[in-house]
Amino acid sequence: MKRLISLALAALSLPMLSAAQDVQYDNSPVSQFDLSKYLGTWYEIARFDHSFERGMDNVIAEYLLREDGKIDVVNSGWKNGKFKVADGKAKQPDPLADPAHLEVSFFLFFYSDYNVMMIDDDYQIALVGSKSPKYLWILSRTPYVTDSVMDLVLEEASSRGYDINDLIWVDQSANAAGI
Repeated sequence: MKRLISLALAALSLPMLSAAQDVQYDNSPVSQFDLSKYLGTWYEIARFDHSFERGMDNVIAEYLLREDGKIDVVNSGWKNGKFKVADGKAKQPDPLADPAHLEVSFFLFFYSDYNVMMIDDDYQIALVGSKSPKYLWILSRTPYVTDSVMDLVLEEASSRGYDINDLIWVDQSANAAGI
């Protein structure tokens, strides 16, 4: 009898497993992208949880063009009352064919994918992901975003297969106050 119950439970779980595997993510970057407009300061509005930013608030990302064509990446924020900075670099592997796909490194020559998946015409709000669906960021030129703009970004993320309920909303109160 126990074996029959186990087999029945296993059979019932097969459709759930295949449904979970059928989730498709669209991590593709936008086709039109102007790096010079993207450079500068971005405030992290929301992100998926990951170990290298866990517990951080008032997070800012700065992108600065270097003379060699690469980009300096400076991520900073506060964790447990201490100011933290991570210096990295980025490059566009194929700036003509795939301009919104960058590769970012914070350690030696190990690069991770960085795809700008949504950007508004004025380069004020961006949705960023990677080849892995485990990474997602919402960036803004200001510490806060209006509800109507955020609704558009969340709709885009959701339509690409991301579970927006997993977003962590970043406290930007110190940056908003100019502290």
